[in-house]
Amino acid sequence: MRTGSFLLRKWASLEASIKTVFWVCAGVSVWPGTGWAIEDHPTQSQIEAALARGKAAAAARIPPDRLYAWFGSANKLEPRGFLMTKMAGLTVMSAHFALRSETPAEADISQILEERSLLISVLIFGDRPNFAVDSYLLLAQGQRVIKPIKVRFDGHASRTSVWPNPPAYRAKVVASFSYADLDLRAKTRLSVFPAGGGEVSFDLDFAQIE
Repeated sequence: MRTGSFLLRKWASLEASIKTVFWVCAGVSVWPGTGWAIEDHPTQSQIEAALARGKAAAAARIPPDRLYAWFGSANKLEPRGFLMTKMAGLTVMSAHFALRSETPAEADISQILEERSLLISVLIFGDRPNFAVDSYLLLAQGQRVIKPIKVRFDGHASRTSVWPNPPAYRAKVVASFSYADLDLRAKTRLSVFPAGGGEVSFDLDFAQIE
């Protein structure tokens, strides 16, 4: 999975900072955004608007990690996830730079715009430290099933705040999907399949995600 160096650093930081996770239910909604659809080739005005959003968020002291395209329940100990879209990536990057009273360079912006895959991360729960090993993630758009180009998962899950009571462990499953394989305006079912069985699903409307 090729990702710009800035987003790779911020992704690692975000992974380290997540303290609370959420259980995922079918039919969940995406947390509020701009109402744009996912854009593979954003216009200059869209790029400028995304960067301005980041500066405004920094001025309002909104944590940059809240600016990703999050979905799922906001209840404690219930999984959630997010999509690292190009527009969200620009907004998050702009916010980080603005917090340091800096402006992203053209090279930083280009790294995000040249990304050829959509990254999706989901936090799930299990009953043992290795429950997420060999988990898989798929997207379904109508009758079409889209497989990821890469999947990774936590080999050793973290304990939750209620350990040893259920849900005792939490882990991330992260997948990358080629933009070329996706209908970026379609209603989409996102499904995570833990290796131990079962399915965790989200119903998303890509037309409502920036």
